[in-house]
Amino acid sequence: MARPRRQEERRAALIDATYAAGKEHGLRSLSLTDVAATAGLTRGAILYYYEDLDALLVEAHAAGIQRFCDERDAVLARIDDPRARLGAAIDAGLPDGPDDALMSLLYEFDVLAGNSALHDELVQKLYVRQLETYRGVIAAGREAGVFNPGLDDEQLAMTFVALEDAYGLHIVGGNALMTVPKAAAAMRAVAEQLGCPTRS
Repeated sequence: MARPRRQEERRAALIDATYAAGKEHGLRSLSLTDVAATAGLTRGAILYYYEDLDALLVEAHAAGIQRFCDERDAVLARIDDPRARLGAAIDAGLPDGPDDALMSLLYEFDVLAGNSALHDELVQKLYVRQLETYRGVIAAGREAGVFNPGLDDEQLAMTFVALEDAYGLHIVGGNALMTVPKAAAAMRAVAEQLGCPTRS
């Protein structure tokens, strides 16, 4: 009975090793050997769980989307005030910093979109989840009467996702001119100007 649990734990550890190795080597030059070295395993041990590097990358991509989106939505579900919820959505949508391996890899997966139908589908899935998160917050703010934006919900959501992705890419890319606090403050300022304050 314990074997499936061990396999699940090993797969999760391999996915984390993929994030770390991908951050260090980049997806374009990443190999199973790199992931194995990061995980402290042999290449053959990884092949026991995954057919090849592509299969591992697909699962890492899907798991990353789930982790990023589900964790943010769980944080937002605990916040009643739509203004505070929007601020939390902004904060949780940005990378922790230049060394955020998960976010770095999610941005790199965008490069694979167009080369692989499956990665293209996953990139679109992440985008849809991001839009849904912001649309939900915006709709709650309108209903509560604390947001009065001049744009419709879809345009607002697209704007927030575009800012989130653009700032996030600069952060994980190591742009010393862009920090997490600066990005969050800029997004909050835009939200305020668009009629969606993040403070009461």
